[in-house]
Amino acid sequence: MTIIIIVVLLALIFDFINGFHDTANAIATSVSTKALTPRTAIMYAAVLNFVGAIIFEGVAKNVGGSIADPFQIENGLQIVIAALISAIAWNLITWYFGIPSSSSHTLIGSLAGAVFAGAGLDAINWSGFNKIIIILILSPVIAFVVGYIVLNIIRWLIYLLGNRSPSKVNRSFRLMQIVSAGAQAFSHGANDAQKAMGIIVFALIAGDFQTELHVPFWVKAAAATAMGLGTAFGGMKIIKTVSKKIIKIEPMNGFASDLTSTLVLQTATHYGMPLSTTHVITSAIIGTGSAVRFRSINWGTVGQMIMTWVITIPISMVLAFVIYKLMMMLF
Repeated sequence: MTIIIIVVLLALIFDFINGFHDTANAIATSVSTKALTPRTAIMYAAVLNFVGAIIFEGVAKNVGGSIADPFQIENGLQIVIAALISAIAWNLITWYFGIPSSSSHTLIGSLAGAVFAGAGLDAINWSGFNKIIIILILSPVIAFVVGYIVLNIIRWLIYLLGNRSPSKVNRSFRLMQIVSAGAQAFSHGANDAQKAMGIIVFALIAGDFQTELHVPFWVKAAAATAMGLGTAFGGMKIIKTVSKKIIKIEPMNGFASDLTSTLVLQTATHYGMPLSTTHVITSAIIGTGSAVRFRSINWGTVGQMIMTWVITIPISMVLAFVIYKLMMMLF
């Protein structure tokens, strides 16, 4: 019982950090274009994160059962503790430096590394793991392409409606961003909060506290609350990176980015697939920015972000592996 309490607390800490780490990406465009003030955007996103997190559970089941079988794995609780400590550490490191890395990547990588350390390579469900990795890799590409298309469709529609002054166009899209930012925050909660739920369910099954791959309501409520509270604390460092260092975001491409990431995230959530909200939102911004002016993208910042995305999973795997071994040596 003591160990499962530790697992739940660590999972909620992870979700809390995810709230101010990843939600910063969800509201960065609306803050950048001044559609919403930072404080209003953060509180708005906190509420919608909570609502999104409490409604769905398909992603949680996928995370809880696809990487390893919680019904058969040995040392399951210790494995989950090592994975969560690793994921929390990487999230804090990247948050400190204002790097929009992926909480999804670090959690998936950490769980795989901890399973390897505690139960061996054969304990990893490689088909499930590879499926998740493929989706995580393809989703930024899809978000980039969809963002590029969506922005061009919007520009075409504006052209059909006739010449409108830039100030009127910006004012209209700022108002539309209030809705799109909310939809994006809801989508973030619906997908990202479920990852911590999945880890808790994994631990409950491994510790013989639960006999089926189901997310209890108390797990949903606890994870949703932790993410909502984390969101309320904000994440201005990452907001500045996403909203200012990639491209100067105007209301039109801000709205297009929000719409794109919402469509991609909701589609993935519907099919129970865990995505990186960070990667989807950032790629949508790059896609819409490229549609406006390809050269306006700060490709140096984009390159640094992509490098962080690439190294997150292997670093998290190694970190979780080492943490598990140290835990078993010390305790």
